[in-house]
Amino acid sequence: MPRRYWVETLGCPKNQVDSDKLVGTLLADGMVPADSPDAADLVVVNTCAFIEDARQESIDTVLALSDARRDGAELVVTGCMAERYGDELADALPEVDAVAGFGVPVTLGPTRRVPELDLLNLPRPASAVPWAYVKVAEGCDRACGFCAIPTFRGPQRSRSIESILAEVDQLGVQEVVLVAQDLAAFGRDQGVGERAIVPLVEAVSARAARVRLLYLYPSDLTDQLVDAICATGVPYFDLSLQHVSRPLLRRMRRWGDGDRFLDRIHAIRGREPDAAFRSNFIVGYPGETEDDHDALLRFVEAAQLDWCGFFSYSPEAGTYAADLDGQVAPGLVAERLAELSELQDAITAQRRSALIGRTVEVLVDEPGVGRTHREAPEIDGIVTVPTDLVPGAFHTVEVVDSLGPDLEAVAATIGAPR
Repeated sequence: MPRRYWVETLGCPKNQVDSDKLVGTLLADGMVPADSPDAADLVVVNTCAFIEDARQESIDTVLALSDARRDGAELVVTGCMAERYGDELADALPEVDAVAGFGVPVTLGPTRRVPELDLLNLPRPASAVPWAYVKVAEGCDRACGFCAIPTFRGPQRSRSIESILAEVDQLGVQEVVLVAQDLAAFGRDQGVGERAIVPLVEAVSARAARVRLLYLYPSDLTDQLVDAICATGVPYFDLSLQHVSRPLLRRMRRWGDGDRFLDRIHAIRGREPDAAFRSNFIVGYPGETEDDHDALLRFVEAAQLDWCGFFSYSPEAGTYAADLDGQVAPGLVAERLAELSELQDAITAQRRSALIGRTVEVLVDEPGVGRTHREAPEIDGIVTVPTDLVPGAFHTVEVVDSLGPDLEAVAATIGAPR
């Protein structure tokens, strides 16, 4: 009887791609998926280490799966925590059989269980849904004050366009979601080479009905890239802004300010009124003042972003910000988070309710669940649709109601699936 595996994935979409590649390797080794963790011979936890909350969730998950696994099952921890902490994590978790970052060979039982090859270009199994994340690069060349990713993921390494297109062809999905730590810098690694994100988007668009981009650094959002995104028919802009106060952004070792960001957003909306915008902001970065916070509140009100996340600053060992003065009291951070979230929740609800009465095209992911170009999978809201609409196809529907981030739609009397 073949050995059975279970892979638990935590963190961002980039981690999900890594897990898919790992699954492809396990299948090639002759293993089969288990129905549940407690039925597996091998349990793998792909961890996240971006902030303290993510690390704690990873540890809690490892311990829970250790308790749940059957006698004799092997438990492997991989992903960001394994790459960042290595032996330290192994010492702290004696329950685990192996701790290994991707790219490190580990032998468990009679066969290799963790791939010794670079995951970026490994094959992966077919997607169970009509969309898929595709990671186009690993690592990051930036030195943002709050981020430890370059210390354990290394400098940026872009894949070849040919290898990416081969993966897109193999996946055969309707929607391809391109991801990387610094997506718009694709092709320019360690300051060498030319950014090739525009030709990549154009090439993928020729193969998939939808192309969506996640994680764009604002200074790299050129007119050419905006045109390429709009030309795909998915004018969705996920901008990594982090804050809007110019002094605080410089303390973060980042580019830009609120006025520049607003000008860019307004210009894109002038070109494409149906453009959707997402961003994330750090609250409580060392030195954040009440004036900085007020500037962010004003920006959120003015920008009218469709989707927005707010996260409390997490000190990360080895980063520039770890030793900065001006730490913000946790209670004040919580107050600021609540104020921003309340404001943005109302904006998101208003922007969603403004779509009532509109006829839109949705990709049906599963029975009763669809998405327009405005909703990234697993991240944003959804569109509830009639359950008889065929999954994996596009359908024209009419929005009839909204509830917070989600919409409700019925089949439109015009148009047809494509």
